Amino acid sequence: MRPVSTSRGSAAAAVLLSAAKAVSATASLSDICSSDYAVAALPLDAVQGVTIDTTSVTTQLVTNFTASSNFYPTSTFDYCNLTFAYSHNGLDNDIVHVQYWLPAPGQFQNRYVSTGGAGWAINSGSQSIPTGVIVGGVGGLTDGGFGSFDNQFSDVALVENGTVNWQATYMFGYQAHHELATIGKQLTRNIYNVSDSSKVYSYYQGCSEGGREGWSQVQRYPDQFDGIAVGAPAFRWAQQQVIHLFGNVIEQTQGYFPSSCELEKIMNLTIESCDPLDGKTDGIVSRSDLCLDNLDLNGMVGTPYSCAAAAGGMQSSATPAQEGNITAEAITLVRAYWAGLHDSDGNLVYYTYQPGSSFDDLDAAYNATSDTWGLSVSGLGGIWVSQFLKKLKADNLPNLNNVTYDTLKEWMVETMNLYGDIMQTTYPDLTDFKAAGGKVIHFHGEQDFSIPTASSVRYWESVRQITFAGQSLKQSTAAMDDFYRLYLVPGAGHCAANSYQPNGPWPQTSLQTVIDWVENGVVPDTLAGTGDIDTLCRWPLRPLWVNDGANFTCVESKSSVESFTYDLSAFRLPVY
Repeated sequence: MRPVSTSRGSAAAAVLLSAAKAVSATASLSDICSSDYAVAALPLDAVQGVTIDTTSVTTQLVTNFTASSNFYPTSTFDYCNLTFAYSHNGLDNDIVHVQYWLPAPGQFQNRYVSTGGAGWAINSGSQSIPTGVIVGGVGGLTDGGFGSFDNQFSDVALVENGTVNWQATYMFGYQAHHELATIGKQLTRNIYNVSDSSKVYSYYQGCSEGGREGWSQVQRYPDQFDGIAVGAPAFRWAQQQVIHLFGNVIEQTQGYFPSSCELEKIMNLTIESCDPLDGKTDGIVSRSDLCLDNLDLNGMVGTPYSCAAAAGGMQSSATPAQEGNITAEAITLVRAYWAGLHDSDGNLVYYTYQPGSSFDDLDAAYNATSDTWGLSVSGLGGIWVSQFLKKLKADNLPNLNNVTYDTLKEWMVETMNLYGDIMQTTYPDLTDFKAAGGKVIHFHGEQDFSIPTASSVRYWESVRQITFAGQSLKQSTAAMDDFYRLYLVPGAGHCAANSYQPNGPWPQTSLQTVIDWVENGVVPDTLAGTGDIDTLCRWPLRPLWVNDGANFTCVESKSSVESFTYDLSAFRLPVY
């Protein structure tokens, strides 16, 4: 990249910025959507050690764009797509691309919103960034320096076999989002000529890996965001990535690989059994904590199942028509799956998913030639071990030969030792964030099949105990409510409503709720949801319908809290 001369670049920028300030008073989006205007507004000194390439600036005026997502209401709007690149001084071949969507000046409400990624992606493209414009702010996303907005972290994680790309790892862990927001907030101020005496509110929205990315900022840079709305964050990577292999190891150890139809039948029977435990039969499991104590697993043995053939898709393989009866072997496997990962000494290593969720980590591979089901190594867990522990450029592990439950624990410990400061993202002392006035709405689907719901509960509890050490349970819970509220979403899957419980809710307007909390002091006692349940209880309160399902309430339940609380005794050091 060509660096900008400090003296000549600053002088030129000052002239252009003076012109830009005059233009910013207009209500025309086309006036601010020009390369000259954008160059004038670039915050060249926003981040120490970063050089913005003024020649890389592109602008595109987009009209009548319609955006639809789980995370904001469907909206149609105009925006300006501003993209440019920057580099880190002293690094060779280092280029980071950022993209900001700008609303029309008349729609701007002094807000900036960063958006995150999913899986191995550091951004979610045009699926997430519209949320900024929809709430009257500038929306931002980054490519992390991975080559393009479509490249994922796993594409660049290794320089060569055996050599970790540490710059990319730090960028994915937290650095890229810090730079995106720091540049984005000052850019927003410059573009719309917001005076130093006026507030530009900054927000973050993301789910899964995007949720972890938001927490990476709150924990390290407490004054970066005024509020964040995050779902099912993929923090605690050492445990989270490796646990995806747990189901595979159970299958391999027990020598039984259930068909997709058999697992689906067990899941549907579980949903049917556990649905009424919240006081209302509505096809939604709202109290998964009550499920196992009331579920007759042995009674499922012999129940017939039948599924039509499926062609498969981008994320699923083709399966044949299936008929059969639930076996005792399948029930034994599911029972072990729900019990969580234990080492050979019987110590709990990590928990798993709530009953009623789909069994994605137990997916087996169908062999059409032999008409049998066999091992299908989870790509989510396998890619982590192959690339980051074995340091091989591979998309997955070829097999799980000689892999035991103890092996999984060892991989978790190795991950914590190598990448804990970058990827765990569970620092529990949020004193500085609270002092800065920050607010968090954190939600998690109760039937999440990819990130255990208890993962979010564990972090909330860690923050409560560390940030408010010495306070009583009642005092610390009330103190948490002042700035950090967690909501479990009945029946919801991973970062979305659940097709197996289609009437379940989803908190589509959680960012708008955070904004109202931050800017207007409207405290979200409950969280609004779509679907048949429009009220979500904040943790540790739990949903309950009384009077034969006629009235809804949020209640205290000690047994419920205990069911989500686990002693990870396999680790000697605390796992927050």
